[in-house]
Amino acid sequence: VQLQASGGGLVQAGGSLRLSCVASGRTFSNEAMAWFRQAPGKEREFVAAISSRIGGSIHYTDSVKGRFTTSRDNAKNTVYLQMNNLKPEDTAVYYCAAGPRSAVILVLYDYWGQGTQVTVSS
Repeated sequence: VQLQASGGGLVQAGGSLRLSCVASGRTFSNEAMAWFRQAPGKEREFVAAISSRIGGSIHYTDSVKGRFTTSRDNAKNTVYLQMNNLKPEDTAVYYCAAGPRSAVILVLYDYWGQGTQVTVSS
């Protein structure tokens, strides 16, 4: 699977961004998708995951619950991360990932996008 993430940028605290990740090369609908992020000097961390089937499980890390929403459009081979009420601590490079099942563990994902920078100013 090839993954192409986009939608990052610079936004003020309290603002919103929507990240997109377009997949190609395999049957997208068979893949669980996830978002991770990595801030400077920190390890890559789990943000959100959505299972392969429409209406399946969705998980978020506690720090983004109520602010971020992930969704997928299997007809467009695309997964989204809608980020509202952004905070400076959300600043990071955001990566999309694909794997056989929804999980919070980084190593369970086989394919990764190139990352898109999100910067939230205070």
